[in-house]
Formats: sequence, C-alpha cells, structure tokens
Amino acid sequence: MFGIDRQVYYRSVKRVKLRRSLAEQVVGLVKEQRIAQPRLGTRKLYHILNNKLKDLKVGRDKFFSILKANHLLIKPKRSYHVTTWSHHRFRKHPNLIKELDITKPEQVWVSDITYIGKRDKPCYLSLITDAYSKKIMGYDVSDSLSTQGSINALKMAHKNRMFKAESLIHHSDRGIQYCSDEYQYLLKKCNLKCSMTQNSDPYENAVAERVNGILKQEFMIDAYHLELSLMKKLVAEVINKYNQIRPHWSNYMLTPNKMHLQSSIKMKTYKTKNRSNPKATSV
Repeated sequence: MFGIDRQVYYRSVKRVKLRRSLAEQVVGLVKEQRIAQPRLGTRKLYHILNNKLKDLKVGRDKFFSILKANHLLIKPKRSYHVTTWSHHRFRKHPNLIKELDITKPEQVWVSDITYIGKRDKPCYLSLITDAYSKKIMGYDVSDSLSTQGSINALKMAHKNRMFKAESLIHHSDRGIQYCSDEYQYLLKKCNLKCSMTQNSDPYENAVAERVNGILKQEFMIDAYHLELSLMKKLVAEVINKYNQIRPHWSNYMLTPNKMHLQSSIKMKTYKTKNRSNPKATSV
C-alpha cells in the first residue's frame, strides 16, 4: 500500500489507537478529580492518581504530555485588590517570625483579608491559617472591611485550636483591622503574641498570600456572583475540601488536616525574591 508494508501500517494504526485509549483514560481520571478541585495543579494530580497511573504504566513525563496535548495544564491567574490600610493611629507591632524556625503546628498563625466579590456585591474573606500545616483554622465572609470579620475569624480559629497549652504567635500585615483595640484585646484574651509585617512586601506574609491564591485560582471562589448568604456556604464548602483533600507540595503532599496532626516532618521552605535576605520563606 503506497510502498508501505501492510503489517507496518496496521501496527502503526494499532499503536495510535492504544495511545488514544490511554490518553482518554488519563483525561477521564483528571476530570473526575477536577469536579471537586477545578484547577488542581498537575503535580498534585500526579500524586493523587499515582497508583492508578502506575497500573496504566503512565509516568510523570507522559502524564504531563497527555495533559498538555489535551489543554488541561493550569495557567496561573494574577489579580490584586488592596485590602490593607496601614496609615492609621493604632500601634504597629514588630515582626516576630522573620528569623523564626517553624517546626510544629500552632506555633505561628498567619492572617489576611482577601477580596472575593464583585463591584456591585463586595465580599471579603478573612482567613487565619496555620503556617506549619497550611490548615485554615478560622475564616469569615462579610460584605465590608470592618474589624468584625477578622474578629469572627479569630474566634473560630481559637475554638478550633488543638494545642492550647503551647505558645502561639499571630502574624499579620499592619492593616487597621489587626491593629484595632478590639482585635488586640481579643489576641491578649486568647493568649496570642502579636507579630506584624514591617513593610508592604507580600513575602513577609507569604503563607497567607499563597493560601489566598489557592482558594482563588484553584477553587475559583472569586468567580461567583452570589448573595452574601450563599457566598458564606460556598466558602465553607471550599475550605472543608481544601483542609481535607488538597495535598500541599510544602507538606510533602500531605493534606493540611494530616500535616496538622504531627510535628516530625520538617516544613519545606522556598527562597524569596529578595536575594539580600538569606532566610527562606515557606509557602
């Protein structure tokens, strides 16, 4: 047939069919995982699907190639809304974690506020995350940047705390919500030490910024145009999934909940963009 041996031709047709069948199985596995986590990254997918991929004899490189060929690789999004106002009369506290070696859960909590609404329906998410395990300990969804949202998140985090006898640092930016008298009073009542960033560099609060990005980029919580009551339900469901089923690269692919139950694993750290600072920042 056109100078091609019949057996060679049919073998090549068979190989194409086998490759296509294999790719379809892999794509099906990926889409199944992305029902719950729509923008879960390729490395984490490979970790979750590792046993099934071994059965299919699909290694990491082939897995990446199949996802690329089927346009299933995730492109990171970048968006930024200012939620911090630090030009206020309240006292600003020093950074207590800049040179601190974080070795266990509930040694440091990081706090932040991120914008998840639309122009006609503003919505703000206050978060408190454990710096070691990346577990979201407390959160609150509100329609304003008032201090009450941050207070509600702190109360929830304190209620969910597991190791209350241990010393704990609360780290945040220098926003008015965290510097306010009401918030500082609650920190003292909960016996938490107050630490704050010293400038506007996001790497001083890298874990909080990273968790914000995961919730927005992977779970797309800022893509919905919902009433406040529905946003509260949506965020509660997403945070439960995040804590329960999403593996973290910096947790050696453990979920936040599993990482939080132990302290023997050394937390991964990554270099900051600031080359003059030799200390690494965990994300």
